[in-house]
Amino acid sequence: APLRRQEHPLLSCARREKRTDDNRRSKFNTSSNQVTTMSSAFAAERSLLLRSRVVRSRQKESAKSFGFVWVVYGLMWLVCAVAVGYVGLNELESSQRLQSDDDTQMFEEEASCREAYHSFPEDFVWGAATSSFQIEGGRDDRADSIWDTFCMKNPESCNGDNGNIACDHYHRVDQDVQLMKELGLRAYRFSISWPRIMGKDGKRNEKGIEFYNHLIDELLANNIEPWITLYHWDLPQSLEDEHGGWLGRFTVDAFTEYSRICFQSFGDRVKHWITMNESWTVAVNGYNGIHAPGHYASATETYIVAHHLLLAHAQAVAVYRSEFQSRQKGSIGISNCGDFRYPATKDVDDEAAERAMIFQLSWFADPIWKGDYPEEMKKRIGDRLPRFTDEEKALLLGSSDFFGLNHYSSLLASEPAEPPTYQGYWADVNVDFSSLPTWPKNDMGWSIVPDGCRELLEWIARRYNNPVVYMTENGVAFPETDIDIALKDVSRQSYLEEYLRACAEAILEGKVRLRGYFAWSLMDNFEWQFGYSKRFGLVRVEFDTLRRTPKQSALWYRKTIAKNGGTIALRNGTCKTPGR
Repeated sequence: APLRRQEHPLLSCARREKRTDDNRRSKFNTSSNQVTTMSSAFAAERSLLLRSRVVRSRQKESAKSFGFVWVVYGLMWLVCAVAVGYVGLNELESSQRLQSDDDTQMFEEEASCREAYHSFPEDFVWGAATSSFQIEGGRDDRADSIWDTFCMKNPESCNGDNGNIACDHYHRVDQDVQLMKELGLRAYRFSISWPRIMGKDGKRNEKGIEFYNHLIDELLANNIEPWITLYHWDLPQSLEDEHGGWLGRFTVDAFTEYSRICFQSFGDRVKHWITMNESWTVAVNGYNGIHAPGHYASATETYIVAHHLLLAHAQAVAVYRSEFQSRQKGSIGISNCGDFRYPATKDVDDEAAERAMIFQLSWFADPIWKGDYPEEMKKRIGDRLPRFTDEEKALLLGSSDFFGLNHYSSLLASEPAEPPTYQGYWADVNVDFSSLPTWPKNDMGWSIVPDGCRELLEWIARRYNNPVVYMTENGVAFPETDIDIALKDVSRQSYLEEYLRACAEAILEGKVRLRGYFAWSLMDNFEWQFGYSKRFGLVRVEFDTLRRTPKQSALWYRKTIAKNGGTIALRNGTCKTPGR
């Protein structure tokens, strides 16, 4: 469904505050008028008594009979004054009682409004995410990655850009951590650059380890919990050249050794590890020419790459659990990407929608939560799908302490009218995708469908026995033609609010154990094949000066974190304020 347009809670609160001020002014004016009336009455009484005394003194002997009349007259004025005062006090008391009733009603109304906002679990993790190649720069102090080579050899495939400098985070760690602190982040998810750890000679690079030690220490000093991703797509170029990258089994073992170095170097302070980021994107986009290494895979190679990524994950987890977890007391898991698929036509396209999600998310989740590839994939792919040994199945099953999910969008899925005329992954999926015309699009062309987020979380809970879930990425890019438009990113704020509302609803209904949320991204950065042309950041980065400026969405997110989600109104709130 399209985004709901509701009156913003702050506007409703402003209306209530104005009403309170008006009632208080009314109360003050009423009291002032009554006091003035009473004062006038008593002043009249006093004046009259003085006058009667003077008259009685001058005419005591000659007009005694008239004195009695004046006394009676004065007493009448006194009675009137007392009566006026009594009535005034009654009116004041009545007014105060009415005001008290009105204040009580307003308090109950405000309490009702407060109840109309979401509240996330007390230990909910609020963070933002980045990756090494996208923000670090500092290329001179690391070995080349496959993305360096891809952008150098195919500049048109990276919008003519590269990651040599990026956001220069490598030289601006202290500044960036202070920025995170100012935004109220409780956690920061970042990736380690494999080529920075192993170095140009393929050996352990102490300078790279020192860089990440400093980053981790700065985060902890500012009460920000580090969440480390071991692999976010920047494979050392040497492994690609000498061993075929992820097509070769050697890279699985190389990743295991690299992971061990990271656990040894950082595990005493880092308690949250993610092995792989979006293995689907690596296997599919990296092996159809879109992403590095730019290899065009055969009908079998995509599945070999995915197989090796899963084995690398399982081996790294085995090392952590057997050698480090008992004393370091951390958790380890994997982050996979998943989009929700609605059937274009109910009943007719149900199977197509389910198949699309299985070929994306379950491809990498089933071996970890069920012990093997999905049956649907086995049937459709046949012998082209690698097989796990019994030992590998045992290594994979239960190899994630949580379900990491990167989610951005949803689509409609339908059965194609004709069979595919090509081979490979997309022919195996064999689904047509479309979107509703009412669904807004972002700068990537992706549909904005917050309900799809809730549907996907519930789908995961059903299929995988309700695991603990962390939303490790969720965000949006919109056109930012100038700085003024960028800083007033109302559309991004709306996107985050609507998707967080969907998350809250999934939690509220008791169907999903969502325990954390990481906004993508902390700052504008190198967006892979789009270079620096697409901006996902909460913080604006001017790439010519590298100046950082928080956008409106960042300030809203800071408030949301401080209120533990309390800025996000219920979809059908109970607040009585008009317009809610």
